[in-house]
Amino acid sequence: MGRRAGGRRWAVGAAAVSVALVAVTASASAGGAPRGRYDERVLRGDLRAVAAVGGGSVNLSAEVRVGDRVVRGRSGTSVAGTRTPVPWDARFRIASTTKTFTATVALQLVAEGRLSLDDTVERWLPGVVTGNGNDGARVTVRDLLRQTSGIFDYVEDPEIQDTLLRDFESVRYDTRPARDLVAVAMRHAPAFVPDGARPKWAYSNTNYVLAGMIVERAGGLPWREQVEHRIIAPLGLRDTSVPGANPFLPGPHNQVLVDFPDGNRRDVTDASLAHDADAGIVATAADLDTFFRALVTGRLLPPAQLAEMRTTVERSNDPDDLAEWPQGGYGLGLRWVPLTCGGGYWHHEGDGFGSYVRTGVTSDGSRVVALSITSNGAPPDQVRLNAATRVLVDHALCAT
Repeated sequence: MGRRAGGRRWAVGAAAVSVALVAVTASASAGGAPRGRYDERVLRGDLRAVAAVGGGSVNLSAEVRVGDRVVRGRSGTSVAGTRTPVPWDARFRIASTTKTFTATVALQLVAEGRLSLDDTVERWLPGVVTGNGNDGARVTVRDLLRQTSGIFDYVEDPEIQDTLLRDFESVRYDTRPARDLVAVAMRHAPAFVPDGARPKWAYSNTNYVLAGMIVERAGGLPWREQVEHRIIAPLGLRDTSVPGANPFLPGPHNQVLVDFPDGNRRDVTDASLAHDADAGIVATAADLDTFFRALVTGRLLPPAQLAEMRTTVERSNDPDDLAEWPQGGYGLGLRWVPLTCGGGYWHHEGDGFGSYVRTGVTSDGSRVVALSITSNGAPPDQVRLNAATRVLVDHALCAT
């Protein structure tokens, strides 16, 4: 999910939990691409820097592809208290990285003439976005996909946050339908009214819950099935799935532990909190590399829709996001971040409940990286985690 929970962050916020942090090593914080080619030795060093930011309480796996060459690395154990290493092909919840899949399906429907980016939410979902200043007639599909709708993020609802932190077991197997999540957001006024000429920006998981609902109406199949038929099957992503309400991770995976404000450490591996179009996909690092490379090289979208996806807006009205991602813009389910060697890369982060994903792909698809981070206790500080992972991605995409 995104920031605090769900699509952006079904995570225990750093403000809620005191976290002891170790600074990033001097070589990592300095940034810049390493000399020579990117290999397992360099990747291990970058993973050590990321682990240091996590206070040693994270488990990591990464896969880098440079042309046809694959570089893999891992750190930590798959089960706390054992010496069993993190599986090479570990499955993990990709959280908000799901948004790129959802945006891709929406743009495929646009290419087929079944949907328009200028369609309003009200046209497809009459009466769903209304009340407390919300007006679906003023929000377009483009606003949803590029986070310029102003609609409240249901994850930030105080009741949801309180229940998540104080009574996790009551929501562990949550299966609320998308419409109910949107209804939570409608209890709150929007952050702003959309303005197509001068768009304001604020991250909201609700945008992608709504996008998934529209995809279902326009595509005639559940969002889950469209992701399977339009992306997973054509790309042969055998280790990627959309589990929906199924709380169990398939195949090899890490145990995920999270420290709660009450002082207890809980195993949150099995859960169905994030099951919708904002955060509901499970994948591997290898499959994410395949997906992002296919996306930017035009295997999934025609040139016109890929250009729309890459058209970014300046992020505003969201100081937390600007702190965590100080550079770059946001397109349609894609972020752009500059590289120290020139140019930049496309990606979308995923911040789930104890599970974090970082990705990066060059515009030509020649280099791509995916990194999984799972919690083994205290959740990492997002600002420092992002700084360390950006260095790893920069090294992987810039090395000669």
